[in-house]
Amino acid sequence: MPAGLRFRLDRRSASSLADQISHAIRAAIVDGRLGPGARLPSWRDLAAQLGVARGTVRTAYERLADELLVTASGPGGTHVAERPPRAAASAVAVVALPLEPRAPWSTAPPLPFEMGVPAQDGFPVKLWSRIVARAARADAAAPTRYPDPCGALELRTQISGYLALARGIHCVPDQIVITRGYRDGLNLAIRTLRLEGGAAWMEEPGYFHTRSGLAAAGVQPVAVRVDDHGLRVQDGIATAPDAALAVVTAGQQAPLGVTLSISRRNALLRWAARSGAWIIEDDYLSELQLAGRAAPALHGMDHAGRVIYAGTFSKTLSPALRLGFLVVPAALARRFVDVASCLAPAPNATIQLAVAAFLREGHYLRHLRRMKRLYAARHTALRSCLAGMAGVEPIAGLAVMLRLPPGTDDAALATTALAHGLGPASLSEWYATDAARAPGLLLSVTNLVDSQVRRACDQLKALIARSR
Repeated sequence: MPAGLRFRLDRRSASSLADQISHAIRAAIVDGRLGPGARLPSWRDLAAQLGVARGTVRTAYERLADELLVTASGPGGTHVAERPPRAAASAVAVVALPLEPRAPWSTAPPLPFEMGVPAQDGFPVKLWSRIVARAARADAAAPTRYPDPCGALELRTQISGYLALARGIHCVPDQIVITRGYRDGLNLAIRTLRLEGGAAWMEEPGYFHTRSGLAAAGVQPVAVRVDDHGLRVQDGIATAPDAALAVVTAGQQAPLGVTLSISRRNALLRWAARSGAWIIEDDYLSELQLAGRAAPALHGMDHAGRVIYAGTFSKTLSPALRLGFLVVPAALARRFVDVASCLAPAPNATIQLAVAAFLREGHYLRHLRRMKRLYAARHTALRSCLAGMAGVEPIAGLAVMLRLPPGTDDAALATTALAHGLGPASLSEWYATDAARAPGLLLSVTNLVDSQVRRACDQLKALIARSR
């Protein structure tokens, strides 16, 4: 047996003898104890040395061959395969990933104050389970063909009817493309419109995933300040008049909650039509406007065909569905179909059919009405608990903003809160520029149940006091 291949078998181990042999040889190859070209003992010789059947050694060798670690050449024997040389440790590039301070992909229940997650206790589990089971049966019985890359016609039809009723958008199903959520829709729009290498206006503060997504797709985000009337269009024109895109949350600005005023809407649409730019309207939380009726979508005012409307079911139903949609100008529909069929086909048909039924049978509108009542009550309860604290701003939407004194490390405070079972978001991470950055916490009300409100607020107040 070669010096680099000395090992013993444990006949009492739960692992089979073939597994132990292949593992030992694999480790010797990976560690470099057996170099490329080294000859392994024959089945007969190794079986005799180890006291096992030849078939056991043969099985181990075959596994190693399947993994491309060894090559068998008949009478020439079995040799260690050639492998690419290892890079020196100093030459290995370490890439810092832009991970979030919290893990929204966690399977744990949502935390008090956690942003972006609908109420766990408000989801109609039993009703949804019945609808999904029915949709799964229909999907299983469907013809075994590649599905429409733009999504199920049933769902696109229901979405077009809902948008006309609720958001003032008049479109046909062929203008709707089903996506795997907002970020997938953003990527599809960038690829279809061929915006790589250009610049895009980005709200300041604004959704950090949009900013990162633009940059990752080769689009330069340009921060444009937001005030009480929404995006300052004139600032965008002064800073980047030749931008190819503007991304806006016109209904409820994320995270400040303000509505883009009519004068700013008109100015934005005029700029896009005049310069040939595009607008992606992220209709963030407009369906869950807690006070009064939501402002009509910007898309409904667009007569030049420059607005791409992006909607999602993540905030109203569940982010686990991974289901969103785009409404594209009729002139672009064919181009979006072509790109979607190649790069971003629609998601799972069962979920699409289930959501279509949820809309068609009226459950969605009833669900929205229930959630608005629930969230309004929780919003009031949180504001009551925070009464008397400085910096509390009851912004529109499903959160309360808590401004913190200048110099406060709100990111560190949010991380500390997470360790105590709370999930506030730091306001500063929504800013791209240090000059505009303001410390604060965003406190979502969606999963703040009655029994938790007082305790969660007291915990948060204590953490803030200790951070000063």
